[in-house]
Amino acid sequence: MDLVTHELIEKYQAKVFHINPGNHISNAQEAIDFVNQRGFILFWPDPKFELPNLWHAVAGKRPVPDEHNDPAHVTWDWKDSLLDKKVWYYARIIRQRNTMISLSLLPHFYALSPNYGSPVDDIQDQYLQGIIPLEAKQIFEKILEKGPLDTISLRKEAHLSSSAATVSFQRALNLLQRDFKVLPVGIAEAGAWDYAFRYELTHRYFPNLIDAAHDISEIEARSKLIKSYLDSVGAATTKKINQVFGWPLQLVDRLMEKNPSEYWHTCEIITLKEQMRGYRSSALA
Repeated sequence: MDLVTHELIEKYQAKVFHINPGNHISNAQEAIDFVNQRGFILFWPDPKFELPNLWHAVAGKRPVPDEHNDPAHVTWDWKDSLLDKKVWYYARIIRQRNTMISLSLLPHFYALSPNYGSPVDDIQDQYLQGIIPLEAKQIFEKILEKGPLDTISLRKEAHLSSSAATVSFQRALNLLQRDFKVLPVGIAEAGAWDYAFRYELTHRYFPNLIDAAHDISEIEARSKLIKSYLDSVGAATTKKINQVFGWPLQLVDRLMEKNPSEYWHTCEIITLKEQMRGYRSSALA
């Protein structure tokens, strides 16, 4: 049984995250390959948890600068130019952070979303049950009616263009992205900066997604996402898994103990020093 140390974990992540000099990502196709290899990544690094992200893979492990002329900001160009190419799923997903998900892993994410049948019926039911706010319902319905809309037009159509509605609009839009109901699909020259996302309904943009996710059970979906996560980070406590996916800690504990065979070839329960007890290791080469 392998002994996993912080040093080994950091070494593994540096390799897998493309952090090491000489191993950085240098073009859009490599970015696409990176997402497909990892299953899901963040666009920006997040100090709260370790996940592969496009910035570190291009720039190395350094802070994101404010200067727009930093060469590593080419990541913006790749992201924007590929929004309408359907090479990945991009939206605010993991802890409502900008996330890129491979299309092969997307059905497993969708299978865990609060979408159970007709997306149009779901939005009505969830609003009536008090699960989503009125603003989310208005945004969804306007995109349904008008087709893809940029942020400025969407606020106007949904009657949320006042400054007082800014926070509630953004909160509702984030919620709809988190729940796989809407996603950005392009860039429009709109607003003060001549730059705004265009949003479309997920089920219209990926019409086969509902069927692809239909037969994936909850256990299968969670197991697949945990495996993908562990393959990326090398080792994680159940608490870390809880922080990334937002699932109840008891559920994660039960899943990891109940189905160890689901991860047998990629991770195993190991014994560490007291401060690392409970870590689960991936294939740390």
